[in-house]
Amino acid sequence: MNPEFNNQDIKSHRWAARLFGIFFILAFLSYGVGSGLVDTIAGSEEGLAGIAANKTTLMIGVMLMAIVHSVVNIGLSVLAFPALQTVSGYAARGYLAAGITATVTAVTGALFLALLVPLSDAFVAGGNGGEHFDAIALVLRQGGFFGYQLSMTLWGIGGLILCTTLFVSRLVPRVLSVWGLIGYVVFMIGTTAEMFGYGIGVMLALPGGLFELSLSVWLIIKGFNLPTAERATA
Repeated sequence: MNPEFNNQDIKSHRWAARLFGIFFILAFLSYGVGSGLVDTIAGSEEGLAGIAANKTTLMIGVMLMAIVHSVVNIGLSVLAFPALQTVSGYAARGYLAAGITATVTAVTGALFLALLVPLSDAFVAGGNGGEHFDAIALVLRQGGFFGYQLSMTLWGIGGLILCTTLFVSRLVPRVLSVWGLIGYVVFMIGTTAEMFGYGIGVMLALPGGLFELSLSVWLIIKGFNLPTAERATA
């Protein structure tokens, strides 16, 4: 790490850290709200008929997952890049690559769910072949499910890169970094278990989710702890 930064560098990194914290919260909310809307409609007992009747709500959820979440998720990696690069260029590029890969995978899963809309329209218009439509709907739902779990596993890998770099560099208090490392390992165990049919992902996501919220609040208030001969004011 560069042992010293001037006042302008400190201020620049702190503003990037604050935006990073805000984007972290926005990513959490956009995917959480979006997936909640999609799950409510796609998992309705009314099936494809219910999707056709509520397709606007479903598409709003998909857009939150595929567009808003994508922008802020990639933005996270971009905002963190300069600070992480002061520690390790490999870590900065690795976190960026993990963020992009996880986002592309999440978008792919969201597109599977978006295809439920034209399928539901065809189901309502056709009125026949209900079993075939239901089978296709199941495949699309499963595509969305596995896309989400895979993207979160990739995001967990990025989180491990981030927290390891934060721990080594002391850009944030080490207790936060250790919490994040443990949280992301537990989180990845949950996402992997979900793909093998064990429904424990939500429970195991709690430590990592609380870490992300805590890190966001810390960065918004304090920013990164960058070394300097003369500490700059925020």
